[in-house]
Amino acid sequence: MTPEEYDAWYDSPRGRWIGDVEFALLYRHLETAPGKSLLDVGCGTGWFTRRLAAAGLDVTGLDIDADALDFARQRSDRDISYVEGDACRLPFPDQSFDQVISITALCFVDDWPRAIAEIVRVTRRRFVLGLLNRHSLLWLDKGRSGGKGAYQGAHWHTRRELYEVIKKLPVEHVHFSTAIFLPSGTDFAQVVESALPNSLPWGACLVVSGDVSK
Repeated sequence: MTPEEYDAWYDSPRGRWIGDVEFALLYRHLETAPGKSLLDVGCGTGWFTRRLAAAGLDVTGLDIDADALDFARQRSDRDISYVEGDACRLPFPDQSFDQVISITALCFVDDWPRAIAEIVRVTRRRFVLGLLNRHSLLWLDKGRSGGKGAYQGAHWHTRRELYEVIKKLPVEHVHFSTAIFLPSGTDFAQVVESALPNSLPWGACLVVSGDVSK
């Protein structure tokens, strides 16, 4: 999938709905005071990066894909810094950013525990991770037997494995939530989404946040 095709998916009715729901859930986990510095790890084409910048945050996007970063720079009309780099070796000093976010990117990083450790290392305050949920209807449809389409080769996370990794790091106030319970995006799916609490564990988007210990 090209950067143009990936970004265009978010302009489709289903893609826009999923993107909006995911962004709203992730945003609720952040400290959103204007001027807070934020790193978006695995920013790709910058769809979420641009929305975070529009909310007033001082955003840097990082990705290993140079073509995706070129596309992101062309689409960004705000002062966003884009850096090419590896999530497992973030090119920043310790505690460089007030907050760090990563949205469905670590699912495609083989050594994702190391990437989480790197995210915690460069965070001053809070990190928020959006991941694919192993315990979801989307996994049943797209994740089994190595995955289908854009999900091919993705790792689908569970709360238990994430907690086992995070508890070894200097992190406190760990919080889990989910969204996208019925990923079809139909009118019925949207009604169900609005009625169910994000505390339920079965949404396709699994979010974990935590504060770096002082």
